[in-house]
Amino acid sequence: MADAPAVDVEKAGAPAGGAPDGSGGGGAVGAIVGRWRRQDLLDKSGSALRAAAWAFSLLAFLVMVANEHGDWRQFDHYEEYRYIVAVGLLAFIYTTLQLVRHGVRLSGGQDLQSKVGLLVDFAGDQATAYLLMSALSAAIPITNRMREGSDNVFTDSSAASISMAFFAFVCLALSALISGFKLSKQTYI
Repeated sequence: MADAPAVDVEKAGAPAGGAPDGSGGGGAVGAIVGRWRRQDLLDKSGSALRAAAWAFSLLAFLVMVANEHGDWRQFDHYEEYRYIVAVGLLAFIYTTLQLVRHGVRLSGGQDLQSKVGLLVDFAGDQATAYLLMSALSAAIPITNRMREGSDNVFTDSSAASISMAFFAFVCLALSALISGFKLSKQTYI
């Protein structure tokens, strides 16, 4: 009796003409591998966006706090700038906690249940992004009015802080989109 030819296990699950790694064609194995890759990309991009938001919110906070250049040119004389400082600090704390939570999850530690964790991500990203946009919209008009009178280091520092807060907003808004997408793909059975 002749031995049956050896079957390549990796190619056995691939459809005709498809790659064994699931990159081409359909099939159950290819669909599962594709889903894993998308999930990994979503996790990495969400973490990268939060890390960028962390850096930008820290910069927005630090630049505005260091913005003291004379008698009237101190950030704490203007409530709009104090609002930027408060929201920048809040965004920094939120993104720090989220990054720590993601690090714990990657190291195999306990995390919130997946549905609760996704809801916390989505709501937290949205609320923090909204607060950043609110602080920006409050600080931009006063900075523009001050620049009409005289363009100086104080207004330049204020504009730099506002710009960093805007970049933090963009990162958190994109992170909220990713969190919303992941939340919508959850099964509730």
